[in-house]
Amino acid sequence: MQQRYLCNTQIAVSRLGLGTVKFGRNQGVKYPEAFALPSDQDLLRLLDSAAAWGINLLDTAPAYGNSEERLGKLLQGKRQQWVIATKAGEEFINGESHFDFSPVALQHSVEHSLLRLHTDYLDVVLIHSNGEDERLIEQEGVFDTLARLKKDGKIRVFGMSTKTVAGGLRTVEEADVVMVTYNPFCRDDQAVIAAAHQQGKGVLVKKALASGHLEQFRVSGQAGHDAVKTALQFVLAEAGVSSLVLGTINVEHLREAVEVVMAMS
Repeated sequence: MQQRYLCNTQIAVSRLGLGTVKFGRNQGVKYPEAFALPSDQDLLRLLDSAAAWGINLLDTAPAYGNSEERLGKLLQGKRQQWVIATKAGEEFINGESHFDFSPVALQHSVEHSLLRLHTDYLDVVLIHSNGEDERLIEQEGVFDTLARLKKDGKIRVFGMSTKTVAGGLRTVEEADVVMVTYNPFCRDDQAVIAAAHQQGKGVLVKKALASGHLEQFRVSGQAGHDAVKTALQFVLAEAGVSSLVLGTINVEHLREAVEVVMAMS
């Protein structure tokens, strides 16, 4: 599978990344159907399949339940095979999201992620925005904190998982990588992707399949595999996209996505 470098660094990520929210959390999520958390054996099969198909990017977060802890356990001895992206600023506790973007909280979040993932560095750390992207950058100074942690060697590149176009553009200006929502029915962040491409910054795409709500695609007469194919091709046709993060715990669904991406090479 083809790879792209993030922000003029030596961090090469596969065009398709694996999102891991379903590894550790099935409460308070916006997927159309309920699901049980997978067993360690199921996750090992999924991770081994992903690696065999050329996927090297894993996207996780403290807010994804015990996703980080599970990855830390499952990736022992395999850390160098993966580019790990996690987040800071949000935690999911007792069924509710809690946000804290203070310098102390962000540093503690990164340090706890290092412990949970059994690693001494994080490839990518993104601010897990609560929707107030610009305020977090301008008033909370979140990138100042992450820049210091980067200088300390705890993270390699940083940015934000954004909720607004304005916040995405500010992230492109001040950080290494931005994560945006982008799919055929949510195109606002195309301006962010274009700006990042122009400035040589990394772009990770979330919600390419609208969090599984594929019924939206039936407007154009498509469903199932055809809808997935259309969405993946739409996103990856953008020159500025480094990697599309697909959240799944289904090996067959991942295989179908890989086939689409490989066919575009």
